[in-house]
Amino acid sequence: MREVIMVATAATLGNLLFGWDSSTIAGGMRYIKQEFHLETDPSLEGLLVSMSFLTGTIVTIFSGTVSDMFGRRPMIITSSLMFYFSGLVMFWARNVPAILLSRMLSGIAIALAVTITPLYISEIAPPDIRGLLNTLPQLSCSMGMFLAYLLVFAISLTDTPTWRGMLSIVSVYSVAYFFLAVIYLPESPPWLVSKGRISEAKIVLQRIRGVEDVSGELALLAEGLNPGGESIIVEEYIVAPASELISNKEAGKDCIKLYGPNQGAVSMVAQQVTGQGSMLTPEGSISNLKDNIVNIFESMHENISKMSSMSHMGDHDSENMHAALLPPQGSAGEIPKNTDIGGGWQLAYKSIEAANGEGGFQRVYLHADSSAVSRQGSASTSGHDLHADQGGETFQAAALVCDSILRNKDMNIKPEVTPKRTRWKDLLDPGVKRALIVGIGLQVLQQISGISGFVYYAPQILDQAGVGALLSDLEISAVSCSIFVNVITTFCMLPCIGLSMSLMDITGRRSILLHTIPILILSLMILIVKDLFHLSSTLNAALTSICAIVYESIFCMGYGVIPNIICSEIFPTSVRGLCISICSLTFWISTLIITSLFPFLLQFLGITGVFGLFVAGCIASWIFIYLKVPETKGMPLEVIVEVFAIGSKPETN
Repeated sequence: MREVIMVATAATLGNLLFGWDSSTIAGGMRYIKQEFHLETDPSLEGLLVSMSFLTGTIVTIFSGTVSDMFGRRPMIITSSLMFYFSGLVMFWARNVPAILLSRMLSGIAIALAVTITPLYISEIAPPDIRGLLNTLPQLSCSMGMFLAYLLVFAISLTDTPTWRGMLSIVSVYSVAYFFLAVIYLPESPPWLVSKGRISEAKIVLQRIRGVEDVSGELALLAEGLNPGGESIIVEEYIVAPASELISNKEAGKDCIKLYGPNQGAVSMVAQQVTGQGSMLTPEGSISNLKDNIVNIFESMHENISKMSSMSHMGDHDSENMHAALLPPQGSAGEIPKNTDIGGGWQLAYKSIEAANGEGGFQRVYLHADSSAVSRQGSASTSGHDLHADQGGETFQAAALVCDSILRNKDMNIKPEVTPKRTRWKDLLDPGVKRALIVGIGLQVLQQISGISGFVYYAPQILDQAGVGALLSDLEISAVSCSIFVNVITTFCMLPCIGLSMSLMDITGRRSILLHTIPILILSLMILIVKDLFHLSSTLNAALTSICAIVYESIFCMGYGVIPNIICSEIFPTSVRGLCISICSLTFWISTLIITSLFPFLLQFLGITGVFGLFVAGCIASWIFIYLKVPETKGMPLEVIVEVFAIGSKPETN
């Protein structure tokens, strides 16, 4: 576990450089405007700020597809090189075209870092800490912003501030980024499996998981290349000692045999509870306003929570359960009967008989939560009382059952390297289309909520609010004072992101968004309403600063990180890079529009009018998330994709 945390942390260095770049350009624009006399040319000012986003928009179109072709790691290496060259060009910039060239290079670097890093972390992270690890890019970005604003503030206090120094120092940090990417970062296991490089994927998994037996995850990654199927059902199982259920006359073809690691024979058996299979369609009390996908995920999490609340077990019991779900010795290369795939989920297979007599298999995603265990003979589910042998346990488990890529003639896990259909046609799959709606909606609404305006024009917003009055007694200029407020803001982001990291895999992504967006709305409303009162300059500046700090800190806690996390979780492996490129493209286009138009909006609508637009964006965001965005915490990527694939079919709506 330690290794995967270190790898994920190293991968986020590009996000730190992104935060550094965004803060230094925000602080340096005032000096650039003065040197090149841009005060009367807001269009050129907007172009300088937004050039990296214009370039990033173009790069994003191809980044996902290229990463699917050549891997995630080469894209991270390219990002580090672009950061390095952008800093060099900025150091020698003596005119506006040179600055634009540097911003273009940084745009390439930022686009690759923002697009690939969440994708890379999601593919290497275990399900139970995937949310925590994918919050690291936002933490790294905010840390970069904080350090950059400290530098900008220090430079602003000098007699002759130099914007070239503050903007070019990114080259120094990019050297460390480059060497970490080249020497330390491994390639993504799902990408390696998708290319048929199973042995390399195994080595990487063994390294980042710290275990020798990774056959379960390899099988899972192979199954993930072909999500969906003709049917999918949710079933309820009772897992008990083999001697109990095998001797039971009710035990039949729906049993899944669980092998102990030492016996090489059946140790326990998962028996389907009669009548518990059901199509993955919510009914009854579930709101019809919410998207069907949202209802399905809520139903699954509720069922898991109910199982988890039934009972508790100790460490010894947890070890026994894990041992019972391991494949038998000498089974290397065979179908993994049961394997741990993270987050309390296990991958199992059961045979089925086809009409043509060939038969095949169904894959079973079994959730036997570690706290849902009853000691000897104490379990009772749906009227079924089972009594374990001495020293045995009885488990209650929920299962997601769907068709496997395996057939009887092909007993080994062999992923299909060449899909049956072209990748672009995969975008027309109902599950992929539904996932794209979620991803694109989150990225667009994130920007409409106003964060880019705050980040890139915060010093000017604070200047107009008279924030210089706060520190006038200390003989600090208004420019330095506005930058100092941004230092405080970025510092406050860090504990908020830390809180988000601790909650991401507990309360979940959706819950954090639904609880933080109202705080954003309240902060913006205060900024609007305060102008209706005649406040003193000091009180007005203080209130504006507090609201700006709260808005940016809470935004980073939720909306700043979660859209990228969700986008990296909901797409199939075969088109994950392509789909994330599409979502990132909408992010860049939205950011480009906001950053380019913000000077004009600020000039014609004033601060109050701009904040009113942001309030509308936040309200629209909350409604969209409530109706369309599912909860994905603690679930393997392949299980998430499976639910999207089948839950989006017309017959399940």
